[in-house]
Amino acid sequence: MIVRESSGTTHIENRWLVALAVLAVFLVLTLLSGRVKTFPVWVPCTLMVAFFGSELALRFATVKTMWLRIEKFVTVTFVLVAGVALMVNLGYVLRQMVHGSNRLSSLTLLESSIAVWVTNLLLFSLVYWRMDRGGPEARANHIDTKPDWLFPQEGAPDKAPTDWRPTFVDYLFLAFSTATAFSSTDVLPITSRAKSLMMIESVVSLVTLIAVVARAINTLGT
Repeated sequence: MIVRESSGTTHIENRWLVALAVLAVFLVLTLLSGRVKTFPVWVPCTLMVAFFGSELALRFATVKTMWLRIEKFVTVTFVLVAGVALMVNLGYVLRQMVHGSNRLSSLTLLESSIAVWVTNLLLFSLVYWRMDRGGPEARANHIDTKPDWLFPQEGAPDKAPTDWRPTFVDYLFLAFSTATAFSSTDVLPITSRAKSLMMIESVVSLVTLIAVVARAINTLGT
């Protein structure tokens, strides 16, 4: 998508996959049975309305600068709120599992662990997309900023589309690889913050897959 402002032409990256990721996180954290209600339901609902409102404004408003700032603020706030809810739910499930409580059935434990894993993946994909090279608009407009990750297309420009740049789907794949292989499969992290975030995502995924899912599957038939 390209928009025009008084300062010239500004490229705005398409947001539909980002919107689906945010919606998926909202649905998982709001509708999951047996979850811990970390925040009142109006908190995520308000953030969802604010997010989609800023997305609509970005699409139809003439001047985009203010709405880009609002969207960034809402997205970061949503990630922080959802991240806290994610960690609280994971901690609750681990406590119930370690202490041998029967409050959570095997099926509920399995559902909760899958929800934690999916939320972890989607939240970190949003963080990577928002952080790398100054954000989506800096990348779309080729503003020269220091990259946090190097993608394979940059090492083989003759094999990549002309004027290629990473978009949300690339960061989604990066987050998926980190959550499943506990490392990047084809993307090279080059900054300390990128490596730190990937380690955090890997730890959450590792705890969820090995400890919680394994326990849930082991007791599912009992």
